[in-house]
Amino acid sequence: MAKGRKNGLHREISDELGALMRTGWAHTTQRDLPPDEQAAHAARRRATLSDLFPGERLIIPSGGLKTRSNDTHYPFRPHSGYVHLTGDQTHDGALVLEPRAEGGHEAHCYQLPRDSRDSDEFWTGMTAELWMGRRRSLAESEQALGLPCRDIRTISADLAGTNVPTRVVRGHAPAIEALLVTDKERDAELEEALSRLRLVKDAWEIGELRRAVDSTMRGFTDVVRELSQAVATSERWIEGTFFRRARVEGNNVGYGSICAAGEHATIMHWEENDGPVRPGELLLLDAGVETRTLYTADVTRTLPINGTFTPLQRKVYDAVYEAQEAGMAAVKPGSLYRDFHDAAQWSMTERLVEWGFIEGPVDRALDLGLQRRFTMTDTGHMLGLDVHDCAQARNEDYVDGVLKPGMVLTVEPGLYFQPDDLTVPEEWRGIGIRIEDDLLVTPDGYENLSRALPRSADEVEAWMREFAG
Repeated sequence: MAKGRKNGLHREISDELGALMRTGWAHTTQRDLPPDEQAAHAARRRATLSDLFPGERLIIPSGGLKTRSNDTHYPFRPHSGYVHLTGDQTHDGALVLEPRAEGGHEAHCYQLPRDSRDSDEFWTGMTAELWMGRRRSLAESEQALGLPCRDIRTISADLAGTNVPTRVVRGHAPAIEALLVTDKERDAELEEALSRLRLVKDAWEIGELRRAVDSTMRGFTDVVRELSQAVATSERWIEGTFFRRARVEGNNVGYGSICAAGEHATIMHWEENDGPVRPGELLLLDAGVETRTLYTADVTRTLPINGTFTPLQRKVYDAVYEAQEAGMAAVKPGSLYRDFHDAAQWSMTERLVEWGFIEGPVDRALDLGLQRRFTMTDTGHMLGLDVHDCAQARNEDYVDGVLKPGMVLTVEPGLYFQPDDLTVPEEWRGIGIRIEDDLLVTPDGYENLSRALPRSADEVEAWMREFAG
């Protein structure tokens, strides 16, 4: 007899109950499934990766469930490299590219198969289908993903006894890593290659990012409509309002929403979202919807909570707007990736010198990085499956590289005057303003994917008059 879990009310499973549970189930096998929308794109990406590592076995795990507390888990989100190469989102899987003697690779996607109804596994245990929901069978996954699928429980036997040079993406599947003897630096090169593959988006990916941005813009308007409710409650109302849009139209939020009111707007990654929302102060909302295919937007607007900027708030807002305009103007194919950052930083540094907060001239202040007391961070980053996409790419391909059509990036300058900063006048303290949009590099410049969202101070005030409740 099998035992139930510790502290469960039912201590044991009787033979009679086990027999009852194993019988009387309908066959639910799905046949002639259409391929997933991105299956052909994923196949092309695998072929490109194969060309980079001839004669080597490549292993890209999806990752496993992570314990939140006791026997509950965080919502699962697979490794982006795995998703990019398969389109699959299941946990405890792995993509294995086995080198062929004649060249190229044979790809296999290892997954948890469906639980057998011939044993108790389908209704007991931590991943039982009766508890967690139906999984696709391996045959169904093969139809959907367009590549052979195998039982993940056989991977140790499949990898054993072979002397093939192997690279693995580390940190996501300890059990698989324990089977292998690989070189850490060579494994890091595989991770770099996976990021490099995502630098230029294909047409399908760009379509998904458009969806993410469009949903995000609707989420921002939701927040404006419900801002009076946030005033009556807290930043948590804003967080919940945007989250509702993300879950209805997508998979989730692409990262922890930053719903920063008042002096919280000076905290770059404020995610507690538990503070008051007070008229007369500003709300910095940095949020993005993640699509059901896991592509995310990343947009920021800074809003006057009562609908109208004060003269000082508008002065700072206009300076950030001018910096963003300068940064976006530098986004075009053939430009250095750093150009948009440098242009925006120059613009904000001019204002900081003009206001007397740092010592000029501007080029000296930039050389010394003095503006960073108030600008704090970079002016943008690549965007895609991750909010900070392609983060493991080599510097020469990313921050020291050149912009190409199909790249998608954020331009997000900001000025932040900390509430305890004695180097600025008291009335400036606690003001934090960031404006962020998602840009697609095109053959002749850029397209602002989030351009429909009001951006200038006048546009923001008009938008709030129209929608704020």
